[in-house]
Amino acid sequence: MEKKTMMIIGAVAAIIVIAVAAFALMGGSTDNDPTHLTVAAHSNIKEPKSGFDPLTGWGCGHQNYNPLVQSCLFKTDKNGEIVPDLATGYSISGDGKTWTVNLRNDVKFSDNSTFNAKDVETTFNTAKKTETDLDLTNLEKVTAKNDTCVEFTLVEPRSTFIYDLRYVGIVPEEYDNNTYGENPIGTGPYVLDHWDKGQQAIFKVNDNYYGDKPFFTQITLLFPEESTWLELAKSGQVDVVPVATSALNQSVDGYQFVEKSAGRAQGVSFPYLKDTGNVTNESGWKIGNNVTADKAIRQALNVGVDRQKMCDEVFAGHATPEYTSVDTRDYANNASKVKDGNIDDAKRILKEGGWKDTDGDGIVEKDGVKASFDLYYPPDYLDRQSLSTVFAEQAKEIGIEVNLKGADWDTIYANMYSSAALMQQTSPDPYKSIYQQYHSKDADEFYMNPGLYNNTDSDKLMEDAMHSNDFNAADKLWSESALVNGGGWGPAGDAPFAWLVNYDYNYFIKNGIDIGEQPDGLGNDVLINICDWTRTNSTA
Repeated sequence: MEKKTMMIIGAVAAIIVIAVAAFALMGGSTDNDPTHLTVAAHSNIKEPKSGFDPLTGWGCGHQNYNPLVQSCLFKTDKNGEIVPDLATGYSISGDGKTWTVNLRNDVKFSDNSTFNAKDVETTFNTAKKTETDLDLTNLEKVTAKNDTCVEFTLVEPRSTFIYDLRYVGIVPEEYDNNTYGENPIGTGPYVLDHWDKGQQAIFKVNDNYYGDKPFFTQITLLFPEESTWLELAKSGQVDVVPVATSALNQSVDGYQFVEKSAGRAQGVSFPYLKDTGNVTNESGWKIGNNVTADKAIRQALNVGVDRQKMCDEVFAGHATPEYTSVDTRDYANNASKVKDGNIDDAKRILKEGGWKDTDGDGIVEKDGVKASFDLYYPPDYLDRQSLSTVFAEQAKEIGIEVNLKGADWDTIYANMYSSAALMQQTSPDPYKSIYQQYHSKDADEFYMNPGLYNNTDSDKLMEDAMHSNDFNAADKLWSESALVNGGGWGPAGDAPFAWLVNYDYNYFIKNGIDIGEQPDGLGNDVLINICDWTRTNSTA
């Protein structure tokens, strides 16, 4: 066994060395130009299979990061405010169904064609029909009124539509989905120079960019496996490298450790419905779980687990306890939180709910059913694997058995209505982080609201928030939906999730690189303000 283990370790080490050598050849050991930047992409920025096309997911959807090549109508400034970019301003009609956006008249695409409202019309009308994480089903039509004015007509009022305007990169009117991904044309600060699939993409500065010219004239974006991140940093060949969970206590000579908050909530979704033999219409996925459908189980886990201990053990303190999935957002509801780490209180909740350990095996049961359920997690994500393990250990202390199941995403989704799953959400958009996550729905096999949670009172408040034209009033309604009439999606209500940690995004960034002022809560997009970055020393 020891010999076999050593062989495996040696093989893994060899793979890492090969990977580092390959990246050195690609990226930077011979490139000492201080205006060239090499970045290892975080696991949230996957290499795009269909190319650098915002209408098929690049830079938008549920991740939301700087697409580099494309600009959006709006952007997020250093204070976290959504401000005009290609747009100059907007207005909303009294019924909330018409958004009129005025545009800049001084912008050219990277191919020298002039940007105008027809490009915006094409972008959104095409995105509406594209099968991606973009949800533009509420967008009825987009109409260019003239070169610098575009009108968005919604099916129903939606206070969160500003986020769609913020995160959809604009493509030219001549957009062709068959060729665009590999030859993108945009108005952003960079153009795609070339793409070595499976390895790297190189971007060079867009001479037509209308904003402040970036210091870095070339960006090499690498797409490495998480297991190679630390060695990449130690090689000194890469300027910006994500920090894996296993390396949070490490330091690397010549690099600064940069920690950025992102509102990255990680937690466990619980099947909310009982198992009555129902399955989904499309694929026949099983629906319901008679253990997690019991509110006492969900409440006990929320109260019994020790979130701070998880932050310390799994994330070396580079995380904070998370209770509602939106603790750091303006629409958070502190009253919907619970006091955790109380095993005695958790056991009391179980006992009052009729769950007792009658056979002395340490696991409670009720009506002949053991308090046992499966928890699916993606093993390729080391943070989620470790968090799942600690959650299962802590659950056992209160008398609940959690069986860990590492699986690919297709398998996780196929079991999410009948088993728990270790999920994550980051979006600042309350439509995604609250409405899609908690509003009642049919079993449509979409990964949002994986437990099929439903609550009529909470639904009503979410719908009112969606239809409000007053953003402050909408935030109040979003908040109230977490705890209403003893229910709601917060842990003090119906507890359809056990949200556990808010895990920061961490990076090794080479000494001498100044990343400027970045907005709080968007650390998943480290390049969000790339035009403000500089290198203060003379060599790369």
